[in-house]
Amino acid sequence: MSSEVVYCKCGKEATIRTSYTSRNPGHRSYSCPAKGSDCKGCIKWVNERKQMDLTPGLLKAINVLEDSNEKLLNSNNELKAKLKASEDQRKKNQELLGCRDGNQTRTRWENPKPETFGTGTGTGKRVWGLMDKEGEEVICCDSSNTHTHVDSNKHVQDTNQSQEQTHSNTHEYVTKTEEKKRKLTSLVWDHFKKIKINGEEKAECNYCKSKLGAKSKNGTKHLHAHLKSCPNRKNKDLRQQVLSMNQINTSGNSDISCYSFDGDISRRDLAEMIIAHGYPLSIVEHHGFRKFVRGLQPFFKVPSRNTLKSDVLKIYDYEKQKTMRILEKNPSRIAITTDMWTSSNQKKGFMAITTHFIDDSWEMQSRVMRFIYVPCPHTAEVLANVLYESLCDWNIDRKVSTITVDNCTTNDLLIQLLLDKLSLSDLILGGRLFHMRCCAHILNLIVQDGLSIIAVAIEKVRDSVSFWTATQKRIEKFEAAAHHLAIPTSKALSLDVKTRWNSTYLMLNVAIIYKDVFKRLKQRDAQYNSLPSEKEWNLASSICQKLKIFHEVTELFSGTKYPTANKFFKSVYEIKFALDIWSLDDDQVIKDMANKMILKYNKYWSVIHGFMGVAAILDPRYKLTIMKFSFPKLYGSDEGAKAEIEKHRKFMYELFEDYKTKGYENVRNQDHSRPTSNNNTSESGLFDDYSSYVAEENTSGGLILELDHYLEEKVCSPNMDLDILAWWKTNGLKYPILQKIARDILAIPITTVASESSFSTSGRLISPHRSRLHLSTVEALMCAQSWLLNEIKATYSKETEAYCQTIEYEYDGDDEGNDLKE
Repeated sequence: MSSEVVYCKCGKEATIRTSYTSRNPGHRSYSCPAKGSDCKGCIKWVNERKQMDLTPGLLKAINVLEDSNEKLLNSNNELKAKLKASEDQRKKNQELLGCRDGNQTRTRWENPKPETFGTGTGTGKRVWGLMDKEGEEVICCDSSNTHTHVDSNKHVQDTNQSQEQTHSNTHEYVTKTEEKKRKLTSLVWDHFKKIKINGEEKAECNYCKSKLGAKSKNGTKHLHAHLKSCPNRKNKDLRQQVLSMNQINTSGNSDISCYSFDGDISRRDLAEMIIAHGYPLSIVEHHGFRKFVRGLQPFFKVPSRNTLKSDVLKIYDYEKQKTMRILEKNPSRIAITTDMWTSSNQKKGFMAITTHFIDDSWEMQSRVMRFIYVPCPHTAEVLANVLYESLCDWNIDRKVSTITVDNCTTNDLLIQLLLDKLSLSDLILGGRLFHMRCCAHILNLIVQDGLSIIAVAIEKVRDSVSFWTATQKRIEKFEAAAHHLAIPTSKALSLDVKTRWNSTYLMLNVAIIYKDVFKRLKQRDAQYNSLPSEKEWNLASSICQKLKIFHEVTELFSGTKYPTANKFFKSVYEIKFALDIWSLDDDQVIKDMANKMILKYNKYWSVIHGFMGVAAILDPRYKLTIMKFSFPKLYGSDEGAKAEIEKHRKFMYELFEDYKTKGYENVRNQDHSRPTSNNNTSESGLFDDYSSYVAEENTSGGLILELDHYLEEKVCSPNMDLDILAWWKTNGLKYPILQKIARDILAIPITTVASESSFSTSGRLISPHRSRLHLSTVEALMCAQSWLLNEIKATYSKETEAYCQTIEYEYDGDDEGNDLKE
């Protein structure tokens, strides 16, 4: 049997002493040599442990751990004692009893003092006291069930204090028990506290003391929402509080505000970016885009392509409803432009329908209403049905003023079919102004007829441009020759499209600048054999000067941010006057070109003379004065001029009478709906309608004087930069009916450029990488793009115009439009 060895906590071997007594034979005591006395902290080791060769340092560490364990055990015992005392208190509280007879309240006291209840009890006995509601008498019972009556007035104060303390302890315990039922884990509870109001749980804001629902089924989303907008909360979430600089607004200033990341808002911003700038839906699956977003905001989860498409459709539905409400609330008439286009990739036809109106702020507005797929065949009947259904779906079929379309026989039949479907009483002058021919298209037809005469004369210029733009090597050679001759290369050569006369004008305009470059390259390149002669260059220069007026008028007519109807009359008659002068030119080629253009001019412009006159009269700089000045020069005789002036004056009065009648009907209906006074009625009923008759007489005379007064008033200076919309906005009280006419007429576009501008982005929209888009997705992207860009343009200034550009517009800073520079 191995000997026993004991070590002290200090690591030294302890001395063992054995004593033999009758009560405890073989008792051993230990003493540490270092302390020299009995050490109760020594650790007893058996011989087997000694064989482990433990060092004194390791033994000391083990002793320290055992001391810590002993302290933990003591703490655990203390905690158990406290829990036991709490449980005893809980049981004691549960022993509170209540009498059920409805008249008395029964309370229990333990170990009451003898003097508290008089002679009826003894020390150390449990006594049950009964007190009636009025608090007059207390009945005490001892352990032998004997009853003693005691004066309650003497003891009611001590009794109430005991009851209040007991109920307080009970409420505290119940509150702790309820808190243990469900732990509030959300961080939002740092700013709210739970309270009970009429038995219902409420969450009280720590800042504004607002009470919100606090039931578990309600969640905490509404608490977070309140916390973000709480007016009394000054300390925001510092983890997300960063400064963000907003983009420049219309005033040219930038706003600095606190930014808090919201994943839902960022996802909507991503969908709006895809729509507004024409990015592909698959961009969210690109590695570079995901890497870029992850670097900006790691918490943002990039949606999938299907999710993004769903977001696009939601934005489309929301913006559509908003646009429909705008058109519905707008009191003025709405002008329509429409055009057809066939996708070169999908070989499918789409109809773009655009609305134009002047809002309550008297600003020009245009919205793409539909970009709808039209199945073949594209006959007038099919197009008319699609257009009519779209107008009815948007509830504007009774508010249409005009429809502007290209000049072709299909569109002429389309207008007739629409007039059969619509109510003529809802149209201006019964539909006489309903059909508007696109002025830009008519100008194109006029110029094309003139260019057909001189096609041979400019053919060599076209061949020269085609030769030097065929390859990149020739372009570089042409650029080097231009630098040699110190000719700026800010404008690049571009080959024209024969069906677009403006491209022919631009081609000639640029080619004439590089006239000397073509001559120099003829000497250095034997393959170049289409150099125009000097006479051909002079003819091209003369044609270019003649076409300049057409180009300027086309650009003027193509505006969408300002009214073009009032500019129609002056510009068109400037062209007529120029053609008459060209017909007297000494050059036979120019003369023949002018004569053919005059024939085409007379064929189309006479159709819309009425509209041209009304729009000019509504311009306070023109009125009838511009006709009195220009017609004698155009028609050559005073009688012909007077006849034309009288025709326009008569048409204006007819239009005025049409608005007067419709306006009077509204006033009359309103007057009939009002209750009449007893003073204006008689028993016979003879004078019952006298007030309406007086109103009719006064209103009719006032309307006539309004138009006469406007025409007799002095004309504004023609050189002043007049904002015609602002002028009519401020003169509405003076000319109320004329203001209504101006609001409808000035909103009418004279070209379909708004519809064609949508096609300029459609080439990108329905491109090969988007050829598999669903037709509804195509319409959603096109229409939502128009609606969003209108909001962006209304918010930002001209310096931020690039915000509205799509991916079609790509250039390098100051090199915009310079295709020759690398």
